[in-house]
Amino acid sequence: MPGLPATLCAAYGLDHAALADAPGARLHGTSAAGHDALADDADTVVVTGADALAAVETLCRRLLRALRDADFAPAAIKRAAGQTCPSAPTGALRPLDAPLRFVCDVLLPNLRRNVAELDNLLRALDGRYVPAGPSGAPTRGMAHVLPTGRNFYAVDPRALPSQAAWEVGQQLADELLRRHLEDEGAYPESVGLSIWGTSAMRTHGDDIAEVFALLGVRPRWQPENHRLLGIEVVPLAALGRPRIDVVCRISGFFRDAFPHLIATIDEAVRTVAGLDEPPDRNYVRKRFLAERGRGEASGAPPDEAARRALYRVFGPKPGTYGAGILPLIDERNWTEAADFAAAYVNWGGYAYGAAEYGTDAREDFRRALAGVAVAAKNQDNREHDIFDSDDYLQFHGGMIATIRALTGKRPRAYFGDSADPARARVRDLKEEAARVFRTRVVNPKWLASITRHGYKGALELAATVDYLFGYDATAGVVDDWMYAEVTRRYALDAAMQEFFRHSNPWGLRDIAERLLEAADRGMWAAPDPALLAGLRDVYLAMDGELEGRQDATAAARGGAATRRAIANGGRST
Repeated sequence: MPGLPATLCAAYGLDHAALADAPGARLHGTSAAGHDALADDADTVVVTGADALAAVETLCRRLLRALRDADFAPAAIKRAAGQTCPSAPTGALRPLDAPLRFVCDVLLPNLRRNVAELDNLLRALDGRYVPAGPSGAPTRGMAHVLPTGRNFYAVDPRALPSQAAWEVGQQLADELLRRHLEDEGAYPESVGLSIWGTSAMRTHGDDIAEVFALLGVRPRWQPENHRLLGIEVVPLAALGRPRIDVVCRISGFFRDAFPHLIATIDEAVRTVAGLDEPPDRNYVRKRFLAERGRGEASGAPPDEAARRALYRVFGPKPGTYGAGILPLIDERNWTEAADFAAAYVNWGGYAYGAAEYGTDAREDFRRALAGVAVAAKNQDNREHDIFDSDDYLQFHGGMIATIRALTGKRPRAYFGDSADPARARVRDLKEEAARVFRTRVVNPKWLASITRHGYKGALELAATVDYLFGYDATAGVVDDWMYAEVTRRYALDAAMQEFFRHSNPWGLRDIAERLLEAADRGMWAAPDPALLAGLRDVYLAMDGELEGRQDATAAARGGAATRRAIANGGRST
């Protein structure tokens, strides 16, 4: 189904993809008449691609409001389009019928059925049948997962990576290499990639496809059912660049759910390492030869040295999960990157492959990470971000901290964004941190919306500060101005203080304490003394208030116990 914004752009003679690729570029040339008509209909000024996208967004909302006023009757589509876009050529509006009819006939009815979440929860608790449906992210174009509230299933593991995921994975690999060429002037010899099972299910294997693309191999599928049969090598001449070595740090859930993909990655590494190609064009073979030689020189049998030199997939010990970073941060039990590195390696230094399942390979993991030039993580939807989950800071931040501790320098840290599968992007992690900070963390609209959720909203605010702090501790992505802005918006704003006092005073105390810790550790390098004084006042006030609450609660409990004893004739309860 074509997207409504792209279809509307085309009605004005504009290319939605080109606008999204260069939002800052000025519009000119043959599209001038189209963007003038768009500006007239949207009642705004359209100069750049970003202006055009905003105007299209405005018109899309007006179209949907017009349909809403007609109770989303398909017969109202033509009139709504003509009234909303009077300056567009009449014939150019005909393609809008398909996406708008989809909204009226399919999307809206399924959205209205989302009340089934509670209904089916009660059905499940009563031991009754719950209808089945697919899983996925609706914001990524997966409208087929609606209505929610069904007993969802994920994917056929044997069909990963899908053909669509292969297209996205190639984009992610190409963008990562393009960005590194732009930043460093050369290809990276080794990339470290954090891979999760949940994202593999949502995307049908984007991360795995990126690994294949970096290695210079492509998937082979069975024609009848598109199940993965294996891989085939892309010749160097067709690849047009060196083969990039990849170190995969998988999650425990990925290990459990996709053992065959681990075996396929292992097959790809072994195949590429065995190619008769120059090491300066095949970095997998280059590292394999170096590691095999090192192992043999240290006295290991040749077979064992070769086997360990091919370890590329590492994860937690069988039966365990996580990366070990969060406990250090929560307990304040760290002083430098080496502390994170020790935890990251001890928790994740177990090798997996076609013939390996959780082999203790912590020394191999250290050596592999020491050679990584780029630490990468991908995100596939707009429903969460790097500052609303500790997993990002543990897996990605932990890898960055470990490489820094092992090598003495920070690797390039990139963040892949495939929320729009047709236009995958790769940003520097600091760029991603600043983007998320401005668009969510201190966005007044988000702050207003989250405070409507009372205690839970306050908890999310406190968690956001914790995750921001944790990512900075591991990867150094938070600048002083960001700490200062969070202090003003979260801790020192009078309205926000009143919200916390009413909803969750523990959250405000924890925010103040965490920000003060950032200053004490030098992560907030040059804080304004007035802001620090304000944070100390907030922390002391909230700590005193909470202590007073505890005393009052204890006194109330004591009084209640006395009353019960009297009622029982003096007998103890």
